[in-house]
Amino acid sequence: MYNIFKRLFDIVASFFSLIILIPFFIPIIILLKLTAEGEVFYFQERIGINNSKFKIWKFATMLKNSMNIGTRSITLQNDFRVTYVGKFLRKTKINELPQIINILMGDISIVGPRPMVEETFFAYSKDIQSKIYKIKPGLTGIGSIIFRDEESLISTVEKEDPHEFYKNVIAPYKGELELWYQENRSFFVDFKIIFITAWIIFFPNSKIYFKLFKSLPKRNFILKTN
Repeated sequence: MYNIFKRLFDIVASFFSLIILIPFFIPIIILLKLTAEGEVFYFQERIGINNSKFKIWKFATMLKNSMNIGTRSITLQNDFRVTYVGKFLRKTKINELPQIINILMGDISIVGPRPMVEETFFAYSKDIQSKIYKIKPGLTGIGSIIFRDEESLISTVEKEDPHEFYKNVIAPYKGELELWYQENRSFFVDFKIIFITAWIIFFPNSKIYFKLFKSLPKRNFILKTN
């Protein structure tokens, strides 16, 4: 019953959100078309439910060949591959809004574990890989909330390779968070996650998620950017 109502909510919310956002999307589309390489949308292969693959919609914020240069699937703060307009879109998370289309299509839900590219998915342990996408991934989720400023966090690493840092430090904790969501998911939890997602847009340094979710796994490292 939960899954049925969640899907209905996804359809209704994404449909009306898309209608409301279309006028907002038009100037962004024009701006992207006239700047950098003229790319508007970026379609990236991600891991979805039951480890299937799908194409996720995003506003283009990086150079076309970005996945094959620099740090590949990991983006750093002040990454040279990010375009001038892309910096603003990424900082405000506006670049993620076209994923409303993915919600409407049924690829993802509003709330769930973030769908990963294959390279970062394999940074998870085998156990987490086998469990994390037993449910549909989401536009937002507890893992993406706590690691909202992941680019800055990775950029604080001076000596360790960013991919190794992601695999050894970020992925284990993020995996715990996503499995926590699976075990505790409900309409009430989903609405609190949606509320927190909106809250941290205005209060990015807030730790309100630890107050609203007392049973969250404890992190074993310090988020230096918070």
